Amino acid sequence: MAPSSPGRPQVRRLDPVLVDRIAAGEVVERPASAVKELVENAVDAGASSIAVTIAAGGRKLIRVVDDGGGMGPEDLALAVERHATSKLPDGDLERIDTLGFRGEALPSIGAVARLAITSRVPGTDRGHSIVVDAGHKGPVRPAASQPGTRIEVTDLFAATPARLKFLKSDRAEATAVGEILRRLAVAHPQIRFTLTGENASSAGLVFPAESGPGSWLRRLVAVLGPEFGQNSAPLSLEREAFALDGHVGLPTFHRAAATHVHFVVNGRPVRDRLLLSAVRGAYADVMASDRHPVLALALTCDPALVDVNVHPAKTEVRFRDPGLVRGLIVSAIHEALRREGGRSSATVAARTLESLRPAVIPVTAQSPAQAAARQPASLFSRRDETAPTGSGRPEAFGRAIGPAAREAPWEASREAREPDQAAYEAPTSGFGEAAQAQFAGDLALPSADQRAPAPEAAANPAEQHPLGAARAQLHETYIVAQTRDGIVIVDQHAAHERLVYERLKRERAGGGIARQILLIPEVVDLDPVEADRLADAADALQDLGLVLEAFGHGAVLVREVPSALAGGSLRALLTDVVDALTEGGADPLARRLDAVLSRMSCHGSIRAGRRLRPEEMNALLREMEATPFSGQCNHGRPTYVELKLSDVERLFGRR
Repeated sequence: MAPSSPGRPQVRRLDPVLVDRIAAGEVVERPASAVKELVENAVDAGASSIAVTIAAGGRKLIRVVDDGGGMGPEDLALAVERHATSKLPDGDLERIDTLGFRGEALPSIGAVARLAITSRVPGTDRGHSIVVDAGHKGPVRPAASQPGTRIEVTDLFAATPARLKFLKSDRAEATAVGEILRRLAVAHPQIRFTLTGENASSAGLVFPAESGPGSWLRRLVAVLGPEFGQNSAPLSLEREAFALDGHVGLPTFHRAAATHVHFVVNGRPVRDRLLLSAVRGAYADVMASDRHPVLALALTCDPALVDVNVHPAKTEVRFRDPGLVRGLIVSAIHEALRREGGRSSATVAARTLESLRPAVIPVTAQSPAQAAARQPASLFSRRDETAPTGSGRPEAFGRAIGPAAREAPWEASREAREPDQAAYEAPTSGFGEAAQAQFAGDLALPSADQRAPAPEAAANPAEQHPLGAARAQLHETYIVAQTRDGIVIVDQHAAHERLVYERLKRERAGGGIARQILLIPEVVDLDPVEADRLADAADALQDLGLVLEAFGHGAVLVREVPSALAGGSLRALLTDVVDALTEGGADPLARRLDAVLSRMSCHGSIRAGRRLRPEEMNALLREMEATPFSGQCNHGRPTYVELKLSDVERLFGRR
């Protein structure tokens, strides 16, 4: 080899300790990374109990104690060497069935900290220990020890102080350690996990070992919170060589971040983009885009069908058939949520009750204005000076069903309210009226101005239904129903929007959405870009019941519309369709078309501000009970709130 020229760097071998420190930069990013590697080793060792202790967020101390298989003196000496592992007995990287297998964790940690390992094989009379300090390995020595392994990492990153500058606060690092332990606890309910430390976020974290039927759900409740049990649905589905099990939260039981989404692949907790995308697709119709579900899914397959060796931290995986996995997850979640029908989460009622409870302000801290505001107003005083006098019923109680609804003072109050109400009512020629006429075949929706006396309140068999019997309509927007043991408040527009959407999807799956030919085709002027986008999607939109074609520059000609939406403003409909197609971006066509149907159904639903007769309200309730996903609208908001009678009684101090 020719000698190097002056000033030109020479190729040389790196010092082994420096090699370990470079590897540590990939494997040990922060204290939580070290905890993950050490706890995974304990799981692979067959431990039934793993105790983790940290100090200063893991910078000063990480202690992991397990009761697993332990190591003898020869194994102990090899364990701190690079690329030495017991996890690949036959060297087959295509069939990895353990959590750790690279053989880099212990030497990498020992290169940037002081690592002390004490281990004893069950059935032997004594244990052994070894110390690795900043990459320098000491001898193996006899030591007193319980069966299993005890690992202590002190002064993490002391050998690489620059890394310390990138760590967050002790509390933040301790929180990250707790999150790692929670994900491992979800993946292995049969193991007892404990975490103790000086930070409030990590102190006292205990997950007892679970066994027997329902063990995984009990562990999930311990990790995800007690509300998860009553607000989730089980699922189990097999397809070809993959088996999926888990529990998924109801659409109205959601969080602002995806931290409560857990995936387990062959016992390994992972954070994979394919799996997250599948979950988002499964909840796309029933949850707002800025919210995230609460769930845990365990996927089991032949290790040869998944590659877990694609990332140093082993948090991502690659499937041999990603399309099959995605379809399995979406189908399983859809089926689980469909079985739940229109059930809404119990947290919706809890939030409602909380909002009804007045805030308690100490008397000494109240200002005169606050004290005056907290004085109870007489139920027989009128706050609306424009309303006619002589009526002792506050308008806020809404329109009751029955003879009282036709009393003159209530009618006068309605007349005074008409100007403000007009902004919320669907136009006479709008989609709302057409959809109501179409929906009348099933729900018997007559004109809003027609009224009929309601059946007597006593012994109403409709109260035996889950959503009960309609009793009143508040502000021409909310239906109040009485059930056998409580009350239900329904948002009529949100509920009907979901019903129309599900109906359109059924028609589409059953051979095509029913269409109505316009007597005179209508030309709609749009932005040229929007008109071109609609024209490009004309074939797909025809399957949704919307038949249109390009009509010059910046215009489209509409020939047919879905029967459920006929008679309304075509421009408003087309604008929403364009928005749905644009927001879909690179999403699959099927998902974008579902978004289009969702936008369409909003035009065909009963608007807030429309008065309903008792028969209409009850028909809407019965249809909700028979329609999947009716517990939330197309945008993810709850369609109804259920309050038990006992909860209402507590509000009034009767319990």
